[in-house]
Amino acid sequence: MSRRQRFLNAISTKNLPCDVWLIVAVVTLAGLGWVMVSSASVGLLENSYYYSRQHALFLLVSGSACLFMLCVPLEAWRQNASLILVASIFMLVMVLLVGQEVNGSKRWISLPGPLPSLQISELGKVGLIFYMAAFMSRFTYELRTRAFSMWRPIAVLAVPAGLLFFAPDFGGMVVYTVCVIGMLMMSGASMVLLIGSGGVLAFGAVMMVVMEPYRLARWTSFLDPWADQFATGYQLTQALIAFGRGHISGTGLGNSVQKLHYLPEAHTDFIFAVIAEELGMIGAVCVVALFTLFVTRAMLIGRKAELAGHLFGAYVSYGIGFIIAAQAFINMAVSSGLLPTKGLTLPLISYGGSSLLVTGMMIGLLLRVDAETRHRPRRASTPYKSRFEPRLS
Repeated sequence: MSRRQRFLNAISTKNLPCDVWLIVAVVTLAGLGWVMVSSASVGLLENSYYYSRQHALFLLVSGSACLFMLCVPLEAWRQNASLILVASIFMLVMVLLVGQEVNGSKRWISLPGPLPSLQISELGKVGLIFYMAAFMSRFTYELRTRAFSMWRPIAVLAVPAGLLFFAPDFGGMVVYTVCVIGMLMMSGASMVLLIGSGGVLAFGAVMMVVMEPYRLARWTSFLDPWADQFATGYQLTQALIAFGRGHISGTGLGNSVQKLHYLPEAHTDFIFAVIAEELGMIGAVCVVALFTLFVTRAMLIGRKAELAGHLFGAYVSYGIGFIIAAQAFINMAVSSGLLPTKGLTLPLISYGGSSLLVTGMMIGLLLRVDAETRHRPRRASTPYKSRFEPRLS
């Protein structure tokens, strides 16, 4: 046996009850997130441990959501995919009508009593994934043989994306679009049309930036943040200072200066900058590696499900992988100055109840797909079997 084969056998999860590497990545990211939220939120309120306790509570809720999704058969979600998407769209409409406006954007619905606000665009991700996975698992053959059949899911995408445009939530629109385009790519849809659609969407995004002065200001500040470092470029310049102070090994846990009212949203949108300052380049690279492991395992779970004929589970896994990858990349790129400022959290790490809740649901779905694939390695027949599925057997 070759050295390479021995290494692959050593890291394989084939004979294990679940995907251990996915769980390792999730637990490590969640634990690191709790530590960094606790560190980044010190001094923000009189009670220095408020955000730490809240984040711990959100993690417990997220874990409960993960267990719930793990216990529900995928078939139940497939049968109700359209209903879940309609409910998601209804909530996106409601947030425009009665939502809580923060920083000029309506993204949250306030809940009664001590309950935290819900960010509806986060919950909408699950509905979008379910519907697209159900559609693609049913029409896989058509998507691969009839090029223009891909316009149907794109037309459906336009509805929630349009509602996010009016919120406005440009970052959410990008994540939704990356998810659907990525799932279409994995389903074997025409690459020519996908590239063309991507070009059209990119042109639309440029026009959206040009039409809104605040978006144009963000782009100009992103290109040269030091030109107006005390106004439009303030967040980015403070984040870059945090990166500069971190060097290779960081200033040490809890020793960040930028979190002390210099860097806005240090415990949410810009927590990656605090990680880079306190844990240095080593900590930042480790976070990137953990997200790479997370996304890789999600894609591998999807691939194994697809080869076993579990097409709905496969596309659910692909959609989750693309959403986590897009959101993590955008958040880290914004913090490091590679992209203009967007209000997106870093999954499993940033403070935020809605983000942690939905991420927990997605992790539960991944584990469920993995479990069904392991326990039923080959799907003999299915009520939504497409004409393409026999080719997978």
